[in-house]
Amino acid sequence: MTFSPVGRVKVTAHVILFIINIVVLALATRVNNFQEFFYIADIFPFALSIVTLILLAATITVDFALESSFTGWPQFEIGYLGLLTIFWLAFNAFSTSRWRMIPFECSEIPLTFSDERVWCKDLQALKALVWVEFLVCFVIAVMTLRYSLTQHGRGHKHIFKMPLSRYRPEIRMGEKTNYARDSEFLQFEKLT
Repeated sequence: MTFSPVGRVKVTAHVILFIINIVVLALATRVNNFQEFFYIADIFPFALSIVTLILLAATITVDFALESSFTGWPQFEIGYLGLLTIFWLAFNAFSTSRWRMIPFECSEIPLTFSDERVWCKDLQALKALVWVEFLVCFVIAVMTLRYSLTQHGRGHKHIFKMPLSRYRPEIRMGEKTNYARDSEFLQFEKLT
């Protein structure tokens, strides 16, 4: 089964977040190399971008590889994107407060310090992009939550029982799909 229209939007949003995360990781690496990984305010975006990269790569890969992966279910995506949003907010607030002493205008640094000017420009770009990554992560989590609750409210209860990338509202409960988790351990669920 191919991705649904909602699934294509979801995958596109995750790929956009993935690309932004790669840029943040590259800038954080450059900034940390200059400082020799000394300042914790510079290490936070670096470490969190690695964690985000691993999570996004894993969930995107599993979503493409398996048709009924639980990592694509809305409740899982809302959970991990919500946690990433909280971590990005907290670490960005800490790092931004530590970076406040760095001049906003990198041209104020004398020309004889060309390496410091490049570092300053990289840091200014990093300062902006970590907040962009936070916003993109937040928007994806909120839009996934909003869409899922709207569909559930319209009577499409199966949205929470299948991957969002393969969700179609026209599938009715009771239709045979590959997404149900039938098990002898869930025998009492059928009584309700």
